[in-house]
Amino acid sequence: MNAGERLSEIIKKLKNEYPEPKTALNFRTPFELLVATVLSAQTTDVHVNKVTEKIFKKYKSIKNYADIPLDALKKDVSSVNFYNNKAKNIQSSAKMIIEKFNSRVPKTMDELIALPGVARKTANIILSSAYGINEGIAVDTHVKRLTYRLGITKHDDPVKIERDLMAITPKEDWGNISHLLISHGRKICQAKKPRHKECVLYDICPSRNI
Repeated sequence: MNAGERLSEIIKKLKNEYPEPKTALNFRTPFELLVATVLSAQTTDVHVNKVTEKIFKKYKSIKNYADIPLDALKKDVSSVNFYNNKAKNIQSSAKMIIEKFNSRVPKTMDELIALPGVARKTANIILSSAYGINEGIAVDTHVKRLTYRLGITKHDDPVKIERDLMAITPKEDWGNISHLLISHGRKICQAKKPRHKECVLYDICPSRNI
């Protein structure tokens, strides 16, 4: 079984296991998803959702994020890792979206990655989860770990992993594949101790003996 055949079987099995794949981050608008995704770097989605539950009630519009004193925004997100830089990037992105994009979060990869603090992974999440646009595949630590363990890639670099995935994943599944792998990574294929006995991919996993 080559990587493409294996991935096709992986997607099929994981769709049965996780029938409604979606981001674990809570949001109502594209900008709220941008905020949540920026905050989620090296911070758990569970904790980010606790933080955003409060700030999304406080900040109702992009303009609110642009106008609030930066120290106040920093304080509101101070429980997440690297909150100083994240707060700066969120506010700078808000100002840029107002000034350059008519107060609307852009819908293209090039425009999104021009925003402060928005790299390709964040842009892919926004495009897919907020707009239903499959421009690429978001690669986080779970996707990185599982694609290597499952023999889909030999690379360690997220950009190269994304290219490997895009080459063998049907485009209609580009948005889903990340959510499926992330869900499985959190529940079963954990970093330190994979739960092999509960894994629906055990029979096709080349790393089942780790």
